[in-house]
Amino acid sequence: MSSTIASILEETRIFEPQQNQHANIGSLDEYHTLRRCFSDDFDATWRDLAREHLDWRAPFTRVLNRERAPFFSWFEDGKLNLSENCLDRHIAAGSGDRTAIIWESEAGEVRRISYVELLADVCRAANAMRELGIESGDRVVIYMPMIPEAAIAMLACTRIGAIHSVVFGAFSANALRERIEDAEAKLVITADGGGRRGGVHALKPKVDDALSGGCHCIQHVLVVRHAGNEVGKTAGRDIDWHDALKVQPDSCEALTVDSEHPLFILYTSGSTGKPKGILHSTAGYLLWARLTMQWVFDFQPETDVFWCTADVGWITGHTYSVYGPLACGGTTLMYEGVPTYPDPGRLWKICAEHGVTVFYTAPTAIRALIKAGDEWPNQHDLSNLRVLGTVGEPINPEAWMWYHNVIGKGRCPIVDTWWQTETGGHMIAPLPFATSTTPGSATLPLPGIDAAIVDEQGKLVTDSGGLLVIRQPWPSMLRGIWNDDARYVDTYWKKFNNTFYFAGDGARCDDNGFFWIMGRVDDVLNVSGHRLGTMEIESALVSHDSVAEAAVVGRPDDIKGEAICAFVVLKAAWNEALVDALRAHVAKEIGAIAKPDDIRFADSLPKTRSGKIMRRLLRDIAAGRDITSDISTLEDQSVIEKLQRSGQG
Repeated sequence: MSSTIASILEETRIFEPQQNQHANIGSLDEYHTLRRCFSDDFDATWRDLAREHLDWRAPFTRVLNRERAPFFSWFEDGKLNLSENCLDRHIAAGSGDRTAIIWESEAGEVRRISYVELLADVCRAANAMRELGIESGDRVVIYMPMIPEAAIAMLACTRIGAIHSVVFGAFSANALRERIEDAEAKLVITADGGGRRGGVHALKPKVDDALSGGCHCIQHVLVVRHAGNEVGKTAGRDIDWHDALKVQPDSCEALTVDSEHPLFILYTSGSTGKPKGILHSTAGYLLWARLTMQWVFDFQPETDVFWCTADVGWITGHTYSVYGPLACGGTTLMYEGVPTYPDPGRLWKICAEHGVTVFYTAPTAIRALIKAGDEWPNQHDLSNLRVLGTVGEPINPEAWMWYHNVIGKGRCPIVDTWWQTETGGHMIAPLPFATSTTPGSATLPLPGIDAAIVDEQGKLVTDSGGLLVIRQPWPSMLRGIWNDDARYVDTYWKKFNNTFYFAGDGARCDDNGFFWIMGRVDDVLNVSGHRLGTMEIESALVSHDSVAEAAVVGRPDDIKGEAICAFVVLKAAWNEALVDALRAHVAKEIGAIAKPDDIRFADSLPKTRSGKIMRRLLRDIAAGRDITSDISTLEDQSVIEKLQRSGQG
């Protein structure tokens, strides 16, 4: 157990919510009333919320179909279009001049895009895609920096029924190729590059590299001219985004799709080497994005400026940078750059200059900014902030208190949110003006979410830690893994005989009923709030000519939450250059985010007599802990001492 988790377990401070008569959910009584509605009539409550919060072209006839569990379907026979719900409906209601997106570049350029302007751009992009032969159900890969065109491309796909798959721009060409081929995409939308740390992070060259190794499904590449770096052009395949859009009309009839029409595929790491293509559908995902914006952030679209710092390449950016705020008709802020450039005050400067009221970021960023010193936030007027949020991993109490005192000045409630790519939106989180909070706890499940902690046999546990499960389906749940139904069942449902959704996280409840998330129980690391499969990193290491075998585990890290520690067995003699060479190789195969922080070289790895690597021992060694667990099944016990003495890079 890490020191961070240990300190969380001992946390007892409670902060009572402020009174706010204008809040969407303004008291704990309102919260419990809504939860009782779900308990009394689950389907009817979802029915009423879906009718109230979404615009339907044809009404649904059935709320939830459980007949093919765990392949659930929601709002059957309902027809709608997501882009209409995010754009047209607000313009029709008279909010067309409201700012939809505020964008700021690392260099300080600012764009403000109204709902009318955003709809026009989305329509032009949708028309351009249709002209390129993209039809409903086709897959489109989006590999972009954090610029408005990324959101425009996503919304354009929804306008014509295409299924988008956004790939994080820091992923390598090999990782991009793997995702393109798994989705069998017909189109890639990318940019020449993006601004990062005062330089240019090239993207189009990585697309060229990915496509040169295969990806015969790709017919065209749309390229946004953004960073001004030189890029090659393949005749007949590559098309300039701006040239394509300027000849298109600014209106495009939105395609009516079924409520269960696939909306997007988002690849996330698993405990095996191949990333999982998490599939989300349209109506249920959009409903939950809208509801959680209102409940968890108390989002007020007429007055709030909302900033989620996550990249659109992750689910947090999908739901809370793009779809959630726009579904509510509010203003979302996008920033292309890093939090500490040109100095550690950049985030707070942006908050002050754009009047950000609701701010949502990762504990990793908070911890890094704490180290920079209080003088940076203290230089800026943060008085507009009213709600603060955290995402990606449990926040340690020390960081929570700094966030509360230094950024929120003791007056902003903090919503510590637990959810996953698979869940589509928040599952366990405080409601800012209804729920008491304790530093480090995600507190209570949201209305409609039946979360519980069980033992290995599925029995409820109340006095100790266990496995986090969801016992009832919810509208924004994943609909499967792209082209792999068996893996979907095996990963999330098989453990408890298709009865509970297994989240893969450990958790416990305290005496107040608050949930404490203890971290992954499978071979998935949580590095700076991003999930990385150990098998992916191991596969990348072993693909290097010098490596015979590799095992990857996480160790506690004060900034990242978890750091990546690799244990490597070489084919030949060790040399000092191998450390940098292996890190660079992993970055090439997966992306810089997956580079090992530590590399330890050894003659062999600890294995049972049946040949299974004993990863729990490696985790103890990586963390510098004493080995206290049973090693009787270890084939060669001398390996432990050798690894503890092994060289580290």
